[in-house]
Amino acid sequence: MKLSQIVSLIGGKALSGSEQLDNEVFSACGSDMMSDVLAFAMDKGVLLTGLINQQVIRTALMMDMCCVIFVRGKMPTREILELADESRIAVLVTDEGMFETCGKLYEAGLGKPL
Repeated sequence: MKLSQIVSLIGGKALSGSEQLDNEVFSACGSDMMSDVLAFAMDKGVLLTGLINQQVIRTALMMDMCCVIFVRGKMPTREILELADESRIAVLVTDEGMFETCGKLYEAGLGKPL
């Protein structure tokens, strides 16, 4: 699924990395605990979180994730967006909650086995 499709699907907005919206993603991980992301996330995925700090971007970078989606209307700081740009990680935001956003992505086929 392309990141541009995700933006539409979740009623979101791209705050950073708009040049990456044609990238394909193959999995998603939703968590506010970065230790869980480190344990269970898969490469080329999307990280969904309501946690707003630079550690989110650093965790996504370590796990080779290409996008972070901040849920529940959380808005990242300028410093977070700058780090995301430097790391080539797209940042999306949505007013939807974590459960609803994960459900929409799963229902659309992200993360389902072939």
